[in-house]
Amino acid sequence: MSEPVSAVKNAVFSGIVRVEDCGPQGMITLRSDASNAKLKQAVKVVIGADLPPVRGISANGDRAVAWMSPDEWLILLPYAEARAAEAELRKALAGTHHLAETVSDARAFFRVTGDAARVREVLAKLVPVDLHPARFGTGEMRRTRMAQVAAAIWLESEGEARVICFRSVGAYVFDLLSAAAANGSEVAFFDA
Repeated sequence: MSEPVSAVKNAVFSGIVRVEDCGPQGMITLRSDASNAKLKQAVKVVIGADLPPVRGISANGDRAVAWMSPDEWLILLPYAEARAAEAELRKALAGTHHLAETVSDARAFFRVTGDAARVREVLAKLVPVDLHPARFGTGEMRRTRMAQVAAAIWLESEGEARVICFRSVGAYVFDLLSAAAANGSEVAFFDA
């Protein structure tokens, strides 16, 4: 069996912040009624965390569940564990209306790290989201556009953001992030 390969093969760019491909990441799209008690229990068993609030992420070590819409969540876990977790979710949700599908190979996953203000600046150049700390905090998820493509962003911590996009546009998103992070591209707003 072949080894998984990420969209941009562990590429790294260092400028005003560091942009890096996170490599293969297990991801499961999960859809169901948010009030479904079986759903809440299944996520708790598989991830070890509760369903997050609107636009939030609940984490437990190397596993997390991110809010994507009122009836959709994205489960993040080690790549090698995604298929087994999908099967466990399907079994736990049998008899209820749901969708659980592994999408690991259909997505690209990036990390943007550095000075907290510069991380927000790099993202702000590319997404129509108010990234002021009072409006977009640590652990918040946003589905949005990054230039011309769909993406999801969140702050893992101050100074570390994560970006998910479709694998087919992974190289484009890596290049966008790299251009926005190029030395000399500072907006100077944060320096004033």
